[in-house]
Amino acid sequence: MTSQPTPKGAWKITFLLFLFMLVNFADKIVVGLAGVPIKTELQLQPEQFGLLGSSFFFLFSISAIIVGFIVNRIATRWVLLALALVWALAQFPMVGTIGFSTLLVCRVILGAGEGPAFSVAAHAVYKWFPDEKRTLPTAILSQGSAFGVILAVPALNWLIVHHSWHYAFGALGIVGLMWAVAWLIMGKEGPLVQTVAMAAADPRVPYFQLLTSRTFIGCCAATFGAYWALSLGLTWFTPFIVEGLGFSQTDAGWISILPWVFGAVIVLLTGWISQVLMARGITTRGARGVLGSVPLIVGGMILLALAHVDSSGMRIALLVAGSGLCGAIYVVCPPMLGEFTPVSQRGAVISIYGALYTLAGVLAPFVMGKVIQGAATPVDGYLTGFTINASIMITSGLLGLLLLWPNTERARLMAQAPQPKFA
Repeated sequence: MTSQPTPKGAWKITFLLFLFMLVNFADKIVVGLAGVPIKTELQLQPEQFGLLGSSFFFLFSISAIIVGFIVNRIATRWVLLALALVWALAQFPMVGTIGFSTLLVCRVILGAGEGPAFSVAAHAVYKWFPDEKRTLPTAILSQGSAFGVILAVPALNWLIVHHSWHYAFGALGIVGLMWAVAWLIMGKEGPLVQTVAMAAADPRVPYFQLLTSRTFIGCCAATFGAYWALSLGLTWFTPFIVEGLGFSQTDAGWISILPWVFGAVIVLLTGWISQVLMARGITTRGARGVLGSVPLIVGGMILLALAHVDSSGMRIALLVAGSGLCGAIYVVCPPMLGEFTPVSQRGAVISIYGALYTLAGVLAPFVMGKVIQGAATPVDGYLTGFTINASIMITSGLLGLLLLWPNTERARLMAQAPQPKFA
């Protein structure tokens, strides 16, 4: 079969959307990075700080679903611009003196704006690449998260240490506005959209069938475990390094980059290996489903060892390796969903998937805060929280192995779908 050519300008759009995700994750990480100064200034208990971390996800899933249906009808170019503006404006109130309630509300608004981000960006980039070429662009898109942390953490931590955590939020607001201007000038809608002829050959499938398919359920379950680890990393990793292991805020800033550097390598390797396997004729069950699920199980087993070592260096190494392996699942799930979802329904399905797995973000930071507050010592609380994380990752990976069969899903769903009528 001859591969469909990639339209001109596809990689420029991919790079802009990579920067979009970079800003997205820089916005996410700032509360965790400034966790100790924020807790000190606002006199927050661990449970309150956990609530602050979870608040980002209160409207995250709801907005992801709503916007997912919107992008089925409205060009992703304008939706992405609107999201970026919401992110930027939600950061500026923190520049001044604020209380816990104001910070909480701004994080809820920011979460509502960022909830649809990856799903809409993936839907947008898929309008520039045919199915067999989507895994690598998805990996690059996912790398925005890693580089958002790798590049932002030193700069933001410098502002936190030498000025104030308030300035870190203001800097992110300015960067968000800069991206919005760049996208307004250079952003375009991809040409690989559904035509009338394609719609006739690719009938709509009832959403109930799409959302109850085993691969959709498997993607949600597998990515839920990965996102539990990610949301803990966003909120609690830096406080653990400072309060649990005794490092300074400056040192903790550099250490906080390590999981994202390792995760970046995992994501890029996964994207490359997946496309190589598919080019060699391996089914997407193996090249996507198995490839994404196994690292979750291995990562969870590594995290289980965290409570059984005493060395700070070893604890950091286990945490970096265990959580970093989760990145593989983000690369493979959106392409798997795109395999069997009609183009006219893809934006909504990927967004609903994102809305469901990110529910882990509501639970994980708050659970960790509650466990820490109820533990005999903060270190005991952190280690118990990471053990819970490990168990969830292993369970999610096993569910992924059991349920992810995208190569057979499309044929089954198309057989059940109402067939188009031809004159």
